[in-house]
This record gives sequence, structure tokens and C-alpha cells, in this order.
Amino acid sequence: MSALPVYRWRLAPDGLATRRQLRAMGLRPGGQDVAAELQRPRRRRGPLVAYLYRIDHARPVRPMTPGRWAALARANRARRTCPACRRDAGYVIPTTLGTCVPCADTPPVGGTR
Repeated sequence: MSALPVYRWRLAPDGLATRRQLRAMGLRPGGQDVAAELQRPRRRRGPLVAYLYRIDHARPVRPMTPGRWAALARANRARRTCPACRRDAGYVIPTTLGTCVPCADTPPVGGTR
């Protein structure tokens, strides 16, 4: 059993919010512990669970610094760069292909039939 209070879907009291709700308000949990649990029942599986945090203990979201913006841009550029042809594909390369679509469609050189 959990020591946390459990509320049914849409019946949580005011003053509690999920991470997404906090983010929409420009807040973050800020290291606080989970205050309560929200459960949404499902038919053939276990309930969906969301954790609730106190709004009055939440802190403002930290702003993006120029260094973070640069790191994010580098990470996104790496996701778009094809490892085979080293070109920017203009889209995020699917992990199922591992290369851009033109490289994935070309047969390997010297391959057997």
C-alpha cells in the first residue's frame, strides 16, 4: 500500500498539479516529493497513474541560456546528419533506417543477388 493519498481521475483537490500542468504554468516541481497520486481506471489493464505536486512549493522554470540553446541546436543537427553521406537530411533520421532515405534505398555496392 502507498502512503500517498490517491485521487480518482478529475477529482484532485485544488493546489495540486501534474508535471505537465506545472509546466503550462511556467513552473517545475523543484525537488519536492510527490504529494499525491491520481489514478484513471482502465478496463483490462491497471490504472493510469499520474503524480501530483503542490503548486505552492513549485519553482519557476529555469530560463534557457545561450549555451543550452547552442547545445540543443548541435544535438538536433546531429539527429539530422546522415552517417553514411554526412549531409543534413532536413529531417530527423529514423532510427529504424539509421541513414537518410536516399542512402537506405540505394543497394550496397558489390552486393550479391
